[in-house]
Amino acid sequence: MIFDIVTLFPGMFEGILRESILARAIQANRITVRFTNPRDFTSDRHRSVDDKPYGGGPGMVLLPEPIFLAVDHVNSFAAAPPERTRRLLLTPQGRRLRQVDLADMAAGVDWVVLLCGHYEGFDERIRIGLGFEQVSIGDYVLTGGEIPAMAIVDGVTRLLPGVLGNAESAEHESFAGGLLEFPQYTRPQTFRGMSVPEVLLSGNHEAIASWRRQEALKKTREQRADLLKTRNNGSQEGAAES
Repeated sequence: MIFDIVTLFPGMFEGILRESILARAIQANRITVRFTNPRDFTSDRHRSVDDKPYGGGPGMVLLPEPIFLAVDHVNSFAAAPPERTRRLLLTPQGRRLRQVDLADMAAGVDWVVLLCGHYEGFDERIRIGLGFEQVSIGDYVLTGGEIPAMAIVDGVTRLLPGVLGNAESAEHESFAGGLLEFPQYTRPQTFRGMSVPEVLLSGNHEAIASWRRQEALKKTREQRADLLKTRNNGSQEGAAES
């Protein structure tokens, strides 16, 4: 899997790519992460990538030319055929990113291009002319698209075959089946008056599986009831549980 990230601040990624699972994935050649900086495609001595918005208003808007030229440069790599490529523009105006989107990329994509905004956002011609998918990681505003890009790289990478030590880790976690994850416990059996549920100590795998499913449903109902409605979409289970 190749990630090409178009960003004004590639240094922001150094820490996350040098630690933990992502670092191991890079060392094992499971992923390659490359950066393209639009400042390298400017023509003035100040390497300007933004300017004041037409019509007035606060902040600065990203200029179209250096962004287009940076993306042209990335496209010249042709790292995968179109059907195995995803091009994402990271913006709070985009469609909400879901776990299923990460899973689809991990299973069916070889090349992901991520375009990070900054300042007050993109000149609208960047959205129109490049035709990238617009995605958001949540209904809030960050200083730029770098943190959302990190989230996508991390979320997709951990789903690639061989990246996690135990493949079942990704199968049973939150959102994998449309539910939040069931409660987890480890040693000691009792801690500050709080005990591990007896069923988890029983050795009865069928009972444990049933308990975990019910607890996942309970937690989802209490904390993210919207997931149940989306997941079941009027199914018989949804009518019973939601």
